[in-house]
Amino acid sequence: MQIFGIIGKPSCGKSTFLNAACLTEAKVSELPFTTIDPNKGIAYAKTKCVCKELKVEDNPKNSICINGQRFIPINMLDVAGLVPDAHEGKGLGNKFLNDIARADILLHIVDMTGMLDKSGNRVQEGYDNPLEDILFIEKEINLWFEGIIEREDWQRFTKMYLRERKKFIDELHERLSGIKITKEDIILALKKSDLYDSNPAEWNEEKRFLFSKTLREISKPILIIANKIDKEISVENLNELKKRYQMPIIPCSALAEYHLRKYNEQGIIEYLPGSNDFKILQPEKLTNHEKEVLNKIKSNILDVFNGTGVQESLNFAVFNMSNLICVYPVYDINTFSDKDGNVLPDVFLVKKGTLLRDFVRKHIHSDLADNFMFGIDGRTKKKLGENYELQHNDVVKIVSSK
Repeated sequence: MQIFGIIGKPSCGKSTFLNAACLTEAKVSELPFTTIDPNKGIAYAKTKCVCKELKVEDNPKNSICINGQRFIPINMLDVAGLVPDAHEGKGLGNKFLNDIARADILLHIVDMTGMLDKSGNRVQEGYDNPLEDILFIEKEINLWFEGIIEREDWQRFTKMYLRERKKFIDELHERLSGIKITKEDIILALKKSDLYDSNPAEWNEEKRFLFSKTLREISKPILIIANKIDKEISVENLNELKKRYQMPIIPCSALAEYHLRKYNEQGIIEYLPGSNDFKILQPEKLTNHEKEVLNKIKSNILDVFNGTGVQESLNFAVFNMSNLICVYPVYDINTFSDKDGNVLPDVFLVKKGTLLRDFVRKHIHSDLADNFMFGIDGRTKKKLGENYELQHNDVVKIVSSK
């Protein structure tokens, strides 16, 4: 299961985002370093389920289906706030960086009001520049990567494996295995930074940082989430930021999402995460102030940004940044059910380009992969070979010799 690390400077809204995405109760405060130990939760990627297309009523086991929308679980990790020079141990830097080592994607929550200094202390509105927050946090994480790669023995390390590139990549992979780096990540970073054919022992500081930065961008990409977007100053800052920062930015109000999900949980409103509207079911249970808050959420956030941004952030990270697709394995190809009669019981998020046999080995059972004969396409009923490249929303049955 994917792990998303929620990062940002102290008090920017990380815990609120976690609570909104997962309906957890992580402690929220305006004081810096309220979060020390990482808070965990389960959020969900949202995608159109195949049940409507196949005209079946499903009963999922590893996910949730609501009105034809499939919600697939992902792990969330909210870590301590990051301050300048965290890679040198400032603030809770060492702990923060060790915590995010497990993450596949980093969701950077940025306070768009500019009301926090770099250490997370409250200042006047507009004091801080969101772009500076983005750049300093990217720099800190890139320098952390560089420190892990170099350690104190870089020259000796590179000379040892100078004559055999594969050996160098293998040993570098071993060095980086604790932060979920693959050999493919390393090879791609070497090529993208134009260093694949160069001698690592001769890399200067600039080239070492370039490789570290490129490897971080490949292995732990960062999605910018522009939080507290309901403020006028936040919209102004967002418009300016888009002119100067070309990577994807998603406007967001984590607090609005949290309110909507809590009211929905209590049965006061009907709201599906990621929607741009809600329906009030029990107006008598709302105070005038609460009704006013809901009206503002509707007019200032949902109508303007087509949602609160929380679900959009999760979906973008899963389907665009991680490049994952959905695959539904079944036992009965006619009823689309498992051995117990559960219809479309499981859906798995897998990398685009995954081959059928590799999928079976990783997500179903290694014995089934060892005795793999062929697959069957749930729609066409055609046979699929072991090297069939899975497509988004494939429904497949696996046939083995045992």
